Amino acid sequence: MEGFKKFLMQGNVIELAVAVVIGTAFTAVVTGFVEGIINPMIAQLFQADDIANAQVGIFKIGLVIAALINFVLVAAVVYFALVLPMAKLKEHSDRRKGISPDEPVETDVDILHDIRDLLRAQQTPGTAPRA
Repeated sequence: MEGFKKFLMQGNVIELAVAVVIGTAFTAVVTGFVEGIINPMIAQLFQADDIANAQVGIFKIGLVIAALINFVLVAAVVYFALVLPMAKLKEHSDRRKGISPDEPVETDVDILHDIRDLLRAQQTPGTAPRA
């Protein structure tokens, strides 16, 4: 069970879940909101019967505006419903494990630098150091 919990807490699993949710679960709700409320408002602004007919010159600006609004709404819902709660859950889990969020994370490069420094310190006097 511990391995499964660790798997779920990995960043790439969360990212995959977010991508799936963006693509499927909220699409119908947000599309309904945009088509039922936003599109008619934009169409009125451009005196068009339909958002698809809202134009500035030859450009169908209504389609672009509706797509941007749709994207922002989906991204906001995903952030507040998935990303933010998962970050709080991870923070709580790290606190329980005694990991401080202010504590710097040691990278592989840092470890390699430490090993190099230890090897240099262990060299006997009179031997040429290697680069």
